[in-house]
Amino acid sequence: MIRNIWAVGRNYSEHAKELGNDIPAEPMIFLKAGSCATLAEKEIRLPEWTEDIHHELELALKFDPQLQVSEACLALDLTARSVQNMLKAKGHPWTLAKSFQGACPITSFFPIENVQSLETIEFSLKVNGQIRQKASTSQMIFGLEKLIHFVKKHFPVVPGDLLLTGTPAGVAALHRGDLVEAELHGKIKHTWTVR
Repeated sequence: MIRNIWAVGRNYSEHAKELGNDIPAEPMIFLKAGSCATLAEKEIRLPEWTEDIHHELELALKFDPQLQVSEACLALDLTARSVQNMLKAKGHPWTLAKSFQGACPITSFFPIENVQSLETIEFSLKVNGQIRQKASTSQMIFGLEKLIHFVKKHFPVVPGDLLLTGTPAGVAALHRGDLVEAELHGKIKHTWTVR
């Protein structure tokens, strides 16, 4: 069971710039409900109350019973962008934009020997065969070990929680009928159809 999803905002400089945001001086963490995660499903179901859902592909780390990271996956941090922009303008929390039902599709998990093995790995997202997002984890502003230390120091992390490590540039809207392909090169590949 996934209780909490600790998500890192603005951890790739080009993504921060594309949304007109400053680059943070320390990890910027927001919380998604664990219940909004869907594990290795074949479909993404968009909410009916907005037409502006953006994909944000991220490497996700899973905390084991010892609060170490021994598994990982890819995650889509789905975001109701126009709703988020409205909430940010009012100084309100982003929960409605980030934590709706089905807001975090994830691939199957794969085992890792250590976090260092993921520090220079490439991942990418295609929509209808066209690359939308592509990056290496080496481009993160805050590396994996620093993110793990930061969330464990500041938050009540429990076994099974996920840590979403940030998205690179290229976020864009999804539409019904889109074919979405996520790949962590050499590790895992997953495809969803948007409904």
